[in-house]
Order: sequence, then structure tokens, then C-alpha cells
Amino acid sequence: MADAVMEDTWDVAFLAIDPERASDIDFSAAYAHIEGTYLVRADSPLRAVNEMDRDGVRIAVGLKTAYDLWLTRNIHHAQLVRSASSEAAVAQFLEERLDAAAGVRQPLLTAARRGKGLRVMDGSFMVIRQAAGVPRGRAAAAKFLGAFIEEAKHSGLVGRLLDKSGVTGASVAPPA
Repeated sequence: MADAVMEDTWDVAFLAIDPERASDIDFSAAYAHIEGTYLVRADSPLRAVNEMDRDGVRIAVGLKTAYDLWLTRNIHHAQLVRSASSEAAVAQFLEERLDAAAGVRQPLLTAARRGKGLRVMDGSFMVIRQAAGVPRGRAAAAKFLGAFIEEAKHSGLVGRLLDKSGVTGASVAPPA
């Protein structure tokens, strides 16, 4: 979705804030926070998120996801193995016996419940700040969208929609 901004195919998008994306997208303040963490095998010697960045560790990750962008900037020793999507990254982790799959906690918990001998690490390597955005250069739209997001948080709309969606583990972002 972030790449599609250059194709003028959308007017408003809901996606994670990232410095790389901010060159083309004007973001509102975050409306929700979600965690980026790792899925590993239950018997993995890797126990904590801060143990992942070491030589020889291979981490599956969905290409150009918020956590791929973050990991690219912050992982210096482990190898990132990119897949077409987050779901494909989990499949690649399993098929190629990689050390971990990086992703959003909730879908990784679902994958762990479906698979045998898998676990999601406690803790997170990042907080993903979900926001709304418009293509850069649309100042009036960005201002309107920013005000809308703040009102949606203040009124409880964001919280109600998170509850209705069944998403657990996400929190409403604080006021801007």
C-alpha cells in the first residue's frame, strides 16, 4: 500500500508510520499501537527478542512491512529473509526451518496455535504505530484527517472498533 502512493491509487490509507514512508505520505498521529515480535519453535534456544540479532540467526519477514523497515534499520548481524507477505514469511519460516518469523503479535499467536511446537516470544522489538495518511502535499486533507483521528480516539470510536474487530493486544494511542 505504501508503494502505491506513487501511483496515485488511493486518497487515504491506514498503515504504520515509518520514516521511510513519510517522504511520500503525510501521517496523522497514531490511532493504535500494536507489537512487533517473533514466532519461534518451542525448543528454540532463543528466548528473548534482544537475543535475535546475532550471526547465523535467520529471520523471516514480510517485504516492506513496518517491522521489515524497522528491522532493516536495526538488525546488524542476523539475516533477514524476505517473503512477499507476512503470511508467506510464516510459511517460509516453517518450510525452510528458519530461526524466527517477525510479525505482529496477534497473527503470530494464531500461527502458534495452529502449528505444533511453536511459541511467540514475550516482549516486543517495536511498537507499531498505526495511523492514517494521505499522499504528501495535500495539506488540507492531512489537517482534516489528523483532526478526525484525534476525535475518533477521544470519542472512544477507535477503542470500540478495535473491540468489535476482535483484535486483542492493540491499544488506543494517546492523544497527539
